[in-house]
Amino acid sequence: MRVLILNADYPEFLYWLYAQHPGLENKPYEEQMRVRVESLFGVADFYSSNLRKLGHEAWDIHVNNEFMQKAWAREHGIRVEEPTPLEHWARAILSRARQMVDKTPLLSLRPLFRPMSRVLVGFQGWFYDILAAQIKYYKPDILLNQAMDSISTKFLKEMKPYVRLLVGQIAAPFPEDEDYSCYDLIISSLKNFVEYFRKQGIPSELHRLGFEPRVLSVLDKTRDVSISVSFVGGLSRAHGERIRLLEYLCQRYDVQIWGRGIESLPRSSPIYRCYKGQAWGKDMYKILYNSKITLNFHGRWAGSYANNMRLYEATGVGTLLITDWKENLHELFEPGKEVIAYRTPEECGELIQYYLEHEVEREAIARAGQERTLREHTYYQRMQELVDIITPLLHRRGGRR
Repeated sequence: MRVLILNADYPEFLYWLYAQHPGLENKPYEEQMRVRVESLFGVADFYSSNLRKLGHEAWDIHVNNEFMQKAWAREHGIRVEEPTPLEHWARAILSRARQMVDKTPLLSLRPLFRPMSRVLVGFQGWFYDILAAQIKYYKPDILLNQAMDSISTKFLKEMKPYVRLLVGQIAAPFPEDEDYSCYDLIISSLKNFVEYFRKQGIPSELHRLGFEPRVLSVLDKTRDVSISVSFVGGLSRAHGERIRLLEYLCQRYDVQIWGRGIESLPRSSPIYRCYKGQAWGKDMYKILYNSKITLNFHGRWAGSYANNMRLYEATGVGTLLITDWKENLHELFEPGKEVIAYRTPEECGELIQYYLEHEVEREAIARAGQERTLREHTYYQRMQELVDIITPLLHRRGGRR
């Protein structure tokens, strides 16, 4: 099986990555990919590397990394037209406008701005030119699109003759006005998303996130638990309930916070007092690892379902996770024995206080959570599950192209 995985990165992360490695933008494609993988941000190469362990061919493409994508194009003889000064100006204006939309608390207005994103990509001629060349070059059996909100379905329809199965993956807000019928399958770690796509007549399956044990090799063997309580995650006004929780805790407990989007909050927010900056990849894992307790709060689109990456990242490094209660949490971890769950800010604060004062109990639950994650929630296991989902669909499509 040949799998080509498409993903997109936060612009803030890309800026940070290249600032950390001066001159990287001029390096060969493979060198830039190596540095991106070693950052451990997001899912890094957790899908592709574990698919290869299972005997499949797999590659990653970071579709909006202009430096990396243009390096690939140069090395494969793909000529890319550079934008005109007018296009540069228009891209800058639209990009700034989209950032403002992303931070607005008026989520109901966002559909009005979605065409803006499509126009923005339209000015990036290199984006689809290079991506089309890559799909034709790798000739994948499976095109796994983890950037459903960044790649137009119009483009994907044009690419369908070059792949056997087009699979989408989403667990975040997505434009509901798009026609997703081009997908042969959509996977999600959220049951409510699976139900939504099935109602649209699109095959959909539950496929959870996980933890990559390789992360443990970058952590210090001697643990320095210097952070009492940590939180790492989005901080914009779009996360209204999360912000209210964190503001309540910041006024009463020693909480340290990292994340993106704080500039959208009023300067009077108590979160500023606890804010430490942004943390990506390895730095995030080190923060979790050196915390006595780390907090989790799902985005509102998760509904009543537990599913996000922090569940596995925090337990995977062996830190006590205090997470918001969800109706399916018990399917992933045993509350009270492997993770701790709260329903209100007040209860969260009481649990923080209790487990800071009861070290033996805290460490026992953290160990149990880590054991559960390493036993049942690794990306190797997730890729086995993904292959089991996809294989019957491939068989129904017949032999290789």
